[in-house]
Amino acid sequence: MRHGEVAYFDADGRPVGPIEVGLTAEGEEQAAAAGAALAGVEFDRVITSGLVRTMETARIVAPGAELEAWPELEEMRGGRLEDIPDDELDQAFTFSLRGAASPDDSFLGGETYREFLDRVVPAVERLLADEWGTALAVLHGGVNRAIISYALTGERVFFGHFEQAAGCINVLDVEDDAWVVRTVGYAPLDPLHESRLTVMERYLEQYRPYRKGTNG
Repeated sequence: MRHGEVAYFDADGRPVGPIEVGLTAEGEEQAAAAGAALAGVEFDRVITSGLVRTMETARIVAPGAELEAWPELEEMRGGRLEDIPDDELDQAFTFSLRGAASPDDSFLGGETYREFLDRVVPAVERLLADEWGTALAVLHGGVNRAIISYALTGERVFFGHFEQAAGCINVLDVEDDAWVVRTVGYAPLDPLHESRLTVMERYLEQYRPYRKGTNG
């Protein structure tokens, strides 16, 4: 699943450091709803990326569970938003997670998709090599897309079309390297995804006032 909602921008649109950012009240509510949806499931392992927002979500969804931190499964690392030219801002945000990404393209001017997949896929393979029955992985939108793409193809490809709303749940079965993708992007509080904006489009709306202010 993806962690609950966080605030990557302050009230003025100024970017907030993504490493230590924690859940908002809305994010806690989303995590609680996910926990209710998963209440009948017993997890052998609960895995997070080690970033605060995934650990906070996991503690709400699976209270009392021992949390594992896998830093290889941290979110894609973007560059400095200030370095993205104004005329490329819309493209960088709204098209960064669409379609099949080129390996040498970068996420918001930072890590390339090749670099990203080169750390995520081996971590997934290491997890599959371990002994367990049911695991909960509380991760990030980009990481979840990478895992789903790998489950569908068995290759290091990245399909950005799988929208990952905050607090959403994905259900995947795997046995002997055979995957079954059962559920993608189920958001208990908003199952029909009534807002037609993507996550990245919403982030752009939050950031744009700050960009206009600094350039005004």
